[in-house]
Amino acid sequence: MKALFAPVLLTLLCAAALPVVAQNHAATPASAPAKVPMADGTVRKIDKVNQRVTLTHGPLPNGMPGMTMAFRVKDPAWLDRMKEGQKIRFATEEIKGELTVVRFEPAA
Repeated sequence: MKALFAPVLLTLLCAAALPVVAQNHAATPASAPAKVPMADGTVRKIDKVNQRVTLTHGPLPNGMPGMTMAFRVKDPAWLDRMKEGQKIRFATEEIKGELTVVRFEPAA
């Protein structure tokens, strides 16, 4: 009887802990967006076909100096909300080897 008690007790303890572990894991989803620093830029060109926006920007948080360059956009619908000449604040991340705008907002 004693030989059976330890495995049964261990199984019951693990089963009791499972909801707590699942709850803690759900509180921090892997898809939560990381805080990415924003940079200032001006929209120069919108390319809906290739899902890109050309921006003139100052230095980026990743160390890239100011320049004019095309970026892929995470959500192509954003291109409908941008206008050439518009000043924006934006954040980029490298996705599949390309700098991609992952967040943007009109500059105040």
